[in-house]
Amino acid sequence: MDKILEGLVSSSHPLPLKRVIVRRVVESAETPLSQAQCRAMFALSTRLVLQGPDPFQRQVGRQVLEAYGRYHRAEFEAFFNRGLVLGLLQRGYGELSNRDPAILDYIQAGLRLIMSCPSVLELFELLQVEALRLVCERPAPPLCARLCQLLSDFPQCLPRGRKLSLAFCQQLVRSIAHFQSQGSREAELRLYVSQVTQVSGLLRSVWKAEPDTLLPSLQELFAVISAADTSFEPSVALASLVQHIPLQMITVLIRSLTTDPNVKDASMTQALCRMIDWLSWPLAQHVETWVIALLKGLAAVQKFTILIDVTLLKIELVFNRLWFPLVRPGALAVLSHMLLSFQHSPEAFHLIVPHVVSLVHSFKRDGLPSSTAFLIQLTELIHCMIYHYSGFPELYEPILEAVKDMPRPTEEKIKMALNQSAWTSQSSSLPSCSSRPSGKSETGKTGLINLGNTCYMNSVLQALFMATDFRRHVLSLQLNGCNLLVAKLQHLFAFLAHTQREAYAPRIFFEASRPPWFSPRSQQDCSEYLKFLLDRLHEEEKTSKTLSSAKTSESKTNAKSQKQEAVDKAKVFAEASGKGSEERTLIEKMFGGKLKTTIHCLNCKSVSQKEEAFTDLSLAFCPPTSLENVGPKCMECTEGKGDNVVQTKTSPTSPAGKKPLKLEANGGCDPITKKATTKGFSAEPQSEKTTNSECNEVQDKKMSQRVVGENPLSVTDLLNYFLAPEILSGDNKYYCEKCASLQNAEKTMQIIEEPEYLILTLLRFSYDPKCHVRRKILDNVSLPLDLKLPVKRATSSPGVVSRGWSVGVEVSDIGENIAKKLKPSGADEVTHPRLEPYLLSSVVMHSGVSSESGHYYSYARNATGSGPSGPCQQSTGDSLASPQAKLLTGESPSTVVDSDTDKSREWFLFNDSRVTFTSFQSVQKITSRFPKDTAYVLFYKKQNSTCGFNSANGDPPLQKDLMDAIMKDNKLYLQEQELSARTQALQAASASCSFRPNGFDDNDPPGSCGPTGGGGGGGFSTVGRLVF
Repeated sequence: MDKILEGLVSSSHPLPLKRVIVRRVVESAETPLSQAQCRAMFALSTRLVLQGPDPFQRQVGRQVLEAYGRYHRAEFEAFFNRGLVLGLLQRGYGELSNRDPAILDYIQAGLRLIMSCPSVLELFELLQVEALRLVCERPAPPLCARLCQLLSDFPQCLPRGRKLSLAFCQQLVRSIAHFQSQGSREAELRLYVSQVTQVSGLLRSVWKAEPDTLLPSLQELFAVISAADTSFEPSVALASLVQHIPLQMITVLIRSLTTDPNVKDASMTQALCRMIDWLSWPLAQHVETWVIALLKGLAAVQKFTILIDVTLLKIELVFNRLWFPLVRPGALAVLSHMLLSFQHSPEAFHLIVPHVVSLVHSFKRDGLPSSTAFLIQLTELIHCMIYHYSGFPELYEPILEAVKDMPRPTEEKIKMALNQSAWTSQSSSLPSCSSRPSGKSETGKTGLINLGNTCYMNSVLQALFMATDFRRHVLSLQLNGCNLLVAKLQHLFAFLAHTQREAYAPRIFFEASRPPWFSPRSQQDCSEYLKFLLDRLHEEEKTSKTLSSAKTSESKTNAKSQKQEAVDKAKVFAEASGKGSEERTLIEKMFGGKLKTTIHCLNCKSVSQKEEAFTDLSLAFCPPTSLENVGPKCMECTEGKGDNVVQTKTSPTSPAGKKPLKLEANGGCDPITKKATTKGFSAEPQSEKTTNSECNEVQDKKMSQRVVGENPLSVTDLLNYFLAPEILSGDNKYYCEKCASLQNAEKTMQIIEEPEYLILTLLRFSYDPKCHVRRKILDNVSLPLDLKLPVKRATSSPGVVSRGWSVGVEVSDIGENIAKKLKPSGADEVTHPRLEPYLLSSVVMHSGVSSESGHYYSYARNATGSGPSGPCQQSTGDSLASPQAKLLTGESPSTVVDSDTDKSREWFLFNDSRVTFTSFQSVQKITSRFPKDTAYVLFYKKQNSTCGFNSANGDPPLQKDLMDAIMKDNKLYLQEQELSARTQALQAASASCSFRPNGFDDNDPPGSCGPTGGGGGGGFSTVGRLVF
């Protein structure tokens, strides 16, 4: 019979005739056959099913197999055995691969025929193992879908036991992640979607039957979509799984995910981006629900960086999904949430603005009720965005024209939508361990939120803000929307001055002003940041002036082009800050001074001079003997952190070919070592076996010795030391070009032009050659409230200059030798410099014991403006009347402060978000009470100033757009306060953190740095944090 059938199906007879004969063969299956005949028929039908060249032969094979297997069950049970099935699954059949779905079709047909036979149990066990093996091999969608269909029809073949079942679900998730559509035509896409639906349906069945496998499967799903491997992009087919996750699990899962410390920000960002990609899956249900829930969950735990990054990356993709009706509802829901919650900047909205008009016209052309309904929702969203980000008429006019005939939402509805969707309005039921900053109603000042190790920036910005004349000049600039850094500084100052918030988050300014070599979220040097910021503002204004000057002639005769309009915007800043100041920049007017360095060859008596600009003076610590006796300069290696060199004092230097504005990180100090080299902090160790414990002992002894001293150093002493002459001799001789050899020389430095604001940086970080680490010099430095700065104004240009050292050329001493400061000849000093009075404006403090750890905060005085207004009780002890006389007598004046004067002034303590009242006595006593908290950067304001900002009524009025932004933010803040009040009761029950009262500065150190900081006061307990 098998020979007849085989010859028939391969013959050239008409197809109807073949079908008649095949039907008779199938009917003859009821007749008894020998075992050999049955096996022959089973083998033939198997070959036709698996290797038939056309659909007819495969259909004949299935009919014959089913008929003879049903009537000869025992014989088929013997044929369809473990060996046959295992061979098909592992080796295939002839030329047919084992990964061909036809193999599984055949096995499924065979299982139906022997379901009532005992041997089927053995096959079930075999298939449980093979099914797990198959999904681990990442089958293609057709094969995987066929396997899942088999397992759905025969659940006995599913892997048994929690371990195997869990492994199967996790591997099936990963298999879906590898799915890719094999075509782009509609029929091919429909087939692909049905295959994915078959696979996800099996997972749903397993999760329902074995609930313990659901959570591990979801963990595997998150691991797949959060992976940072750029060589593999998970398939959007994973979206098919979302509809099978119970919605009641959203709260628990999102909370667990967003608060898990093991989930890094990069992983969360990647996962959220890929979930948003799932909106493209046509049959996905609840994807938008989960995406929005995750966005809200991240906002509740204040992970705003992730939200910003994801929104900017994916907002255009979400908008483009609106073109496809099948995924439009979910895409519009996510788009609405992303835009309404992204309220700190119009950047996200402006990314989609160019595409809005074409989409609106498309909806109108459709004329369908569904398109009209979506258009109404989109129009309301657009009106909300335009209301929130007003001030861009050139961008919004085409959009408003396109939607002019659509209903416009009321202002109350717009405000409600904005207020409810803001990130800061997302409440969290999790306990909060962050103390609330003191209210602005108490101090009238605004704090700055720490964005993650940004206390170095916050402390500097508060000091600059409290520099009244500088702040008023910045706020008065008419910048007209230019994108300069000074415009961002103006925006920041405006919010600090007028916002109702307790603290402001300077994210935009941080990103714009952060030096490129500063790693985000890592500790940095506030002095280095300040130098970079001032130099950047200075160079930006110089560039603006150059551009505006170059375009002046063209703009008179030619019509304004877009490029010229941009130049004009930059020109505004140059004109506003350059009036009446001989082309000096704002930074030069406020912080710029000049130093003159003179080198006198003691052999030929020739003199070389050099003038250089500075914005700050960095003061090295002098040894106590230098204040009492004639001797060498500070023998302690003082490090300038920004330049990574061991430093003391010399004339300022600058890059060749570039006129300098600022000093180097050490205030122009030459490298100096004691048995040390200048690069890499290398030095000859005193002992090769120095232990950490020994180093710590040495540090503790040094700390106690310095702090207990009866007569602490003063800022006056450090300035004396900076300006005192030094003898260049021995290994540090000066090369005189006139003598054409190394000669002994005397070097002196003089301030010839004083700044409006004098910035002094105390070089506290030193290199320990024994322990090979950077230590902090913990000397208590007395801070005079009033200071007199010796200024010897230049009577003529530095024309007496040796041929070997021309003005503007960088000169530095030999760094591996020690410059010794000796008493100069009394005959050389016949005139005394003029004493310019200065008043302390602010102090940036560093809390900690090394440059690698600690915390920055600042004290500042609430000055009313420039000029002689306000008392300025001068003390002769605080002046630098004659550096030479000081060195001769060894006088170390103590700070003299008029208590009545101090009481009349208001001082504030700025500690990131927290602002509290304090007093100048607290500033003076802080280091003596908390040795790790030391003054680092000082701001002194010149008295009797002639270039103060004339503003009798305080700060100048702000530009309209800036004031509007602040008003909107203030309204939002009030709603946040209302929301906070509603959730405070829930948080109080679970809060486990205790906080100290606001007025802590007299009882606890302001630095909250845990074990490495200044005592841990002023906040909740932290463990081993770096500068934050």
